[in-house]
Amino acid sequence: MTSVSHAPRSKRALLLMFASLAVYLLADLGSKEWALDSLSRDRRGTAAPVCQPDEQGYTRYQRVPTEPHVWIDGVLVAHYAENCGAAFGMLRTAPSWVRALVFGLAALGACVVLTSMFVRGVGGRLFGAAVPLILSGAIGNVSDRLRHGFVVDFIQVDPRLFEYPTFNVADIAISVGVGLLLIDGMRKPAPAPAAPTPHESPQA
Repeated sequence: MTSVSHAPRSKRALLLMFASLAVYLLADLGSKEWALDSLSRDRRGTAAPVCQPDEQGYTRYQRVPTEPHVWIDGVLVAHYAENCGAAFGMLRTAPSWVRALVFGLAALGACVVLTSMFVRGVGGRLFGAAVPLILSGAIGNVSDRLRHGFVVDFIQVDPRLFEYPTFNVADIAISVGVGLLLIDGMRKPAPAPAAPTPHESPQA
């Protein structure tokens, strides 16, 4: 079994990756702040425990959703939601220590592994494009959990079209990035150019 060697990516590629990461992260965090300001308001009275179900098993939001904004009638709505789970609501009913452990380790592992692979030159252009998308999504959602105790979601497919979990820009970035990774992994590497043989005679 032969090992495949990779040339490390250039400083320009690293700079472009981190610049893209910053842009995606700003887009995610900025859109969440907009959702907090425009799609919700403060709850009056004593706030409920963050992401803790009550005796009836219902988890109360920390903020009160206001009127949704219709972006594309019958298709896409901006509606405030607080996600105690992972992307698209996964693990929202798991114990808090399980969520903290899973989310923290997953985000840290993704950042370390993908950044290391990128620096070492693993993968093609699609892999390079996927790394800042996935990292920005992971960092954006972890940042929400550290600041709020939950992730701010606000993009909703119109329920009249079909039921689908509310999501955010970070979820989109992670999904697109994972898709690019899968496509990059299925692509065959370009064959290396054949080296000239030492016995080739020069052309006249």
